[in-house]
Formats: sequence, structure tokens, C-alpha cells
Amino acid sequence: MLAKISSTPGKTQLINHFLINDNWYLVDLPGYGYARTAKTKRRQWETVIEQYLINRINLMSVFLLVDSRLPLQDNDHEVINWFGEKQLHFTIVLTKIDKLTPNKLVSNFEALKKMLNQDWEELPPFILSSSAQGTGREEILYFIEKTNKLFVS
Repeated sequence: MLAKISSTPGKTQLINHFLINDNWYLVDLPGYGYARTAKTKRRQWETVIEQYLINRINLMSVFLLVDSRLPLQDNDHEVINWFGEKQLHFTIVLTKIDKLTPNKLVSNFEALKKMLNQDWEELPPFILSSSAQGTGREEILYFIEKTNKLFVS
């Protein structure tokens, strides 16, 4: 078993490390959004995640998964701004783009950028993705390959 997954938000309650090619790790962190769990438990996850991200000296980048079907949620906005405050390198991956019409995707994407432009001089990178259609897969893999080349062990 690699990791437990579920369609119910909040099931990932561990930091899952995946060793790739005996060379580097892909790390899956618990989500912070729609988890159906007690606020105290959610705050514990937030503390663990924050400490992991701040103290992980060999952290190269973070993919922040954001549902493209929704307006930018307050918790997403807070995390994005927190990444900026902590100067963490991250890329926003807009997920589930296959669930939107092309016009709605453009509209949601433009609204997201407009909202972020209120706080950011320069926007973080974005990747549009759909796991069902494989959209964004090559961009993500290219980003990882390019980023790994920067790491000196």
C-alpha cells in the first residue's frame, strides 16, 4: 500500500514520503481545507504542516492544490499569503479543470489572479491540471525535473 486515499476530505492525516528513483522524495501533506474533523485536530495538523514546511532545510518547492471550480477560498488565500511571508517557493496547481467549460475556467482563473494581485506584486506560477485527462502532467513532471537539477546534496 502506498497511501490511504479517499473521496472524503480530511482522510490524509499523515505526512507521506515517497522515495522516487532512490534519489528524492515527493511528500504528501494533509490538506487543510474541507476536512470533516474537529477544529482542535485541524489546528494540530496545521501546526505540524507549518513546522515541516518551515524547518525542512532541503525543501525545494511546494505544489498547492486548489480546486479550479471554486472561487479562491479564504483558507487557500491565507496559505498562499503565508507561503509568501515565509518565502517558500510554491506553485499553484489548479485541479479538476475538466469539470469546467473553457469559458468558466478562464473566468475562474482570471478572478483568482485578480484576487491575488491585490496582495502580490508578482504572482506565483500556476499549472492547470486534470487527473482524469492527464492535463498538466507533463508540466508538473518538467517542473520537478528542472527543480531537482538545482538541488545539490
